[in-house]
Amino acid sequence: MIEQVAAAFERQDYQEAARLLRELPAQEPWVQIYQGRLHEITGQTTTAETVYRQLLKTDTGSKITIEARQGLQRLAALEREQQQLKIAQATVEPKDNQLGVLVLESVPTEAKSLTAQKFAQVMKIDPYFARLQLPSRGWRLYRIGRIGELKIYGQALQAAGIPVFWLPLTAIQQTQVLKVCHFRMNGSEVTAIHTNSDIPSTVFTFNWSDVTHRVIGLLPLFESVVDLDARGRLQRKQKTQDYAQICDLHLTSQNCILRLYDGGYQFQQGVLWETLNQLRLPPGQTGKT
Repeated sequence: MIEQVAAAFERQDYQEAARLLRELPAQEPWVQIYQGRLHEITGQTTTAETVYRQLLKTDTGSKITIEARQGLQRLAALEREQQQLKIAQATVEPKDNQLGVLVLESVPTEAKSLTAQKFAQVMKIDPYFARLQLPSRGWRLYRIGRIGELKIYGQALQAAGIPVFWLPLTAIQQTQVLKVCHFRMNGSEVTAIHTNSDIPSTVFTFNWSDVTHRVIGLLPLFESVVDLDARGRLQRKQKTQDYAQICDLHLTSQNCILRLYDGGYQFQQGVLWETLNQLRLPPGQTGKT
């Protein structure tokens, strides 16, 4: 009767094929192969994938193995085609073609194994590599691309329970980064004295309660140096010579970042550094950029 099922599939009579399959033993490998194909045709791709993968785990002979692998290849090709269609539809408007960033948020260590599996499945990458990409604290820039495309991936990751967000570069470029020389305080009001030459005023006033995040890290300092290559010839290249210690205070409501760095902060001016250390600011996220 399995030949009749094959003939029904050949002439695309799937109702007849389904009827014939119901009369055959469900545990038979060829019956499962055709059941998987029937699930494919009716759009039940997840069920079809489960059937094919289960057949690959059992010793059912080379022909069944080939059929199961071909079924998985068809499903993968279909998924890629659907993904490309979504991306094409999501990048029709000019605003959706501007560059943006996809950023991963931190994942608790105890949840990393399960989250990495979901992350790998969505992004079609190796699970071990996926685990390495997930940050344990802070954020990680994962991908730069068209914002419409990043939105598709971001929504899929969020649907899988993975904390992620995406932003166009224009939104990031609108954020002011002020290099602070020192602070002055008048009660709860704070004035930051900065040196940004492109901003008319050199003072910025805020309250400590406006600070939503505090980021502490190191920024590399590059210099052009002359070095010897493998053959002993002189060559000029950029090398990291040192790191600047920085402390960024994020004021989300004012779309501003106040940047303090050890080479430019005037420790002898304004509020004493010891006083700043005693303030109740948000916990800092440390790192090296």
